[in-house]
Amino acid sequence: MNIRKSTFWIMPLAMLGGFLIVSPMVKAAGAAVKPAEVPDSEHVSKLLSEAKTLAFQVKEDAATMETFTREDVSWQGHAAAIMQMKDDYNALARQVTKLKEARDMASPWQRTAIDRITPFMNEMVGYTSAVIEHLNGQPKHTLTEYKDYLEANADYSADLAAMIANFVDYGNHKAKMEHLGAKLEIGAGK
Repeated sequence: MNIRKSTFWIMPLAMLGGFLIVSPMVKAAGAAVKPAEVPDSEHVSKLLSEAKTLAFQVKEDAATMETFTREDVSWQGHAAAIMQMKDDYNALARQVTKLKEARDMASPWQRTAIDRITPFMNEMVGYTSAVIEHLNGQPKHTLTEYKDYLEANADYSADLAAMIANFVDYGNHKAKMEHLGAKLEIGAGK
């Protein structure tokens, strides 16, 4: 009877012991298969920084135009402001094209930044086009819709500028932390 009781406990204890031995080996094997991290691209970081500057200019243009809805500004003033915004938007669009061309050399967070910029740009081009059509004497929309487009443009451009700034700040802080880690001789994952 004693032999049966001791045999009853041997099997679960052996299984537990095997699990405790195998578990660290599985973790180590999983870590070894983990792909190497793609380093940040200095070129992409520079392009993002330049895009940040351009996005803030577009944001300022859009905010200025949005204030026109509360002021008595001539249509010529509106036209001059939208042409300035269009020029700044086109400069930003060229920068985004450069970012898309450099996407393959980008690190994962840089790719995410590039991918998130495009939807904002697409929305802004629609609103900007509607404003230009209205100013060119081909209004397909009412004055209320025109004001709505100006407000939407201001909102989208502010959100885009903030998002790009956040990504640039993230990249700068990440680089500083990695430099500090190397200086302190802290290995990855420790």
